[in-house]
Amino acid sequence: MLSNQEIADDLLAQYGDKIAGFEEHHEIMSVFTTVETAKPMIAYLYNHPTFKFQYLTDLAGIHYPDNTGGELSVVYHLHSWTHNHRIMIRIFVPIEAPDVPTIVDLHKSANWMEREAYDFFGINFVGHPNLIRILNIEEMDYFPMRKEYPLEDATRQDKIDALFGR
Repeated sequence: MLSNQEIADDLLAQYGDKIAGFEEHHEIMSVFTTVETAKPMIAYLYNHPTFKFQYLTDLAGIHYPDNTGGELSVVYHLHSWTHNHRIMIRIFVPIEAPDVPTIVDLHKSANWMEREAYDFFGINFVGHPNLIRILNIEEMDYFPMRKEYPLEDATRQDKIDALFGR
């Protein structure tokens, strides 16, 4: 049975100061690391003789507009079928240069996940074999999941407080 502490100790021995920290929620550990370290770390966890994190459950993009210099995040959800254990690798990139190495060569399932993160957040997965929009039209000149727009249309007339007795 794997423990998060065992994995954390191993990763610290392997990557040291390239790890910015750890968090644990619902027994799933998040490892915060650099863009340059994420892919080698994912490969290391994949090839590790004990851990065997060989299944990419999900890859998600997130926009943190208040996190200056690291506004965009990529979260890799990895699973070890051998030990039924999950882990997340988290990285942050600036919105001006959202370049992240692709992991399609490690996990074929990352193909469409990376395209989705590109389509909605504008994260550029360098080396991806076909990084084009997957759900939105190619002509779209913005990334709709970024928190750059108000949640509601201020010009809507059906949302006036007076109409609701306020």
